Amino acid sequence: MRYERDILDDFAASKKPTTYPIVDVSVGLVVEDRSSGFVGDVVRWNYEAVTLRDRNQYLRHFTWKPGGFLLEGKPVTLSRPAQQASATQQVTASGSIAADRSAGAQVAKASRIWVEGRHDAELVEHVWGDDLRELGIVVEPLHGADDLAAAVSEFQPGGGRRLGVLLDHLVAGSKESRLAATVDHPAVLITGHPFVDVWAGIRPKVIGLQAWPDVPKGRPWKAGMCAALGVPFEGFWPRLRNQVKTYADLEPELVGAVERLIDFVAEA
Repeated sequence: MRYERDILDDFAASKKPTTYPIVDVSVGLVVEDRSSGFVGDVVRWNYEAVTLRDRNQYLRHFTWKPGGFLLEGKPVTLSRPAQQASATQQVTASGSIAADRSAGAQVAKASRIWVEGRHDAELVEHVWGDDLRELGIVVEPLHGADDLAAAVSEFQPGGGRRLGVLLDHLVAGSKESRLAATVDHPAVLITGHPFVDVWAGIRPKVIGLQAWPDVPKGRPWKAGMCAALGVPFEGFWPRLRNQVKTYADLEPELVGAVERLIDFVAEA
């Protein structure tokens, strides 16, 4: 007796998950994120995400997902190499494997990273501090960038002395973009993020918000934001900063800008 295939069997087969070739990730591998179309080479990865760099040197982080990338035009699943961190290794807030502290502290290099203010410096230290200490890179607050060109000249970049500068609100037509344009030196890299203040570079979800409140033009953003939330300005920053656990709690524009600077000064 011959039995026809049950329609339910056909339905079940159609519901089986699609499988994709698995490719071990490696530095320099060029892939495309299928959801966004972002194309770049792999520069690093950790247990949470893989970081791609496009031809404009912009960095973006993408989570590990089945069939999430295109390799030579075909969907693949990127996989971390088999070797994993041992039980004694720790992952830093930036997603890197923490260095062996028994090796001793790294001597500070001549290269520096400058940020606009104390809060910027504290946030960079909070997330990337372990990496910076391992590399021997010091982060210093500028306390304003109005005299950026003069400060860079006084720093005397060159040779093994590189300078990275992180600016707030680095968008077309802003004061910061005009200040950045006054500096042109191969040993200096200026990056920035589009937010009017580094506070806004923290994802609002860390304190349970969908978005930061709108602040009228002409009013200081920090004070206006606290007023809109109904919280006192004094003491708010430490509480906000301490809600940041990893780089994933920051907006990608801020993460990419900082990591480009770290890579740049570390090469000296």
